[in-house]
Amino acid sequence: MFDEFPALQAHYNLLQRWNKTLNLTRIDSIERNYGESLFLGRHLPPGALRICDIGSGAGFPGFPVAILRPDCQVTLIESHQRKAVFLKEASRGFPNIRVLAKRAEDVEESFDWAISRAVSAEDLSPFLTRLAPRVALLTGAEVPAIPGIRWEEPLALPEGSARFLRIGSCFT
Repeated sequence: MFDEFPALQAHYNLLQRWNKTLNLTRIDSIERNYGESLFLGRHLPPGALRICDIGSGAGFPGFPVAILRPDCQVTLIESHQRKAVFLKEASRGFPNIRVLAKRAEDVEESFDWAISRAVSAEDLSPFLTRLAPRVALLTGAEVPAIPGIRWEEPLALPEGSARFLRIGSCFT
């Protein structure tokens, strides 16, 4: 994975250094995070898309998606200021990545797609359909209960362990 995308190796190295003091993510799940993020990116439709990653944390899934899809503009939304500082440092030099250091419910623009992992459906529900008409979430076995979203059949993630990519469309 890192051989194919040197920018992900650089992100990984930076994450390893910063994680010692900021606790951005669990070290034992880092490689899985990259793999799941790339899986999500490969299932987005072709073409230039405006994508927001809600609760980006250490940059998953948005950073790997932006590296995989340089034709897309990816906005990493992270409300924790220390994590946002890390994201700004990690994304320096990547013109298709932007960091918004604010809560997703305070974002007033709209996107083509909203993506996320490790953010609860309950937290996403109040604003998700306002941000984008299409969503792709990395989830566990439970179907996210988000009003206004019609889910496609879930795609099992390659690593197994009851993790899924769920793609949905907003309806009114």
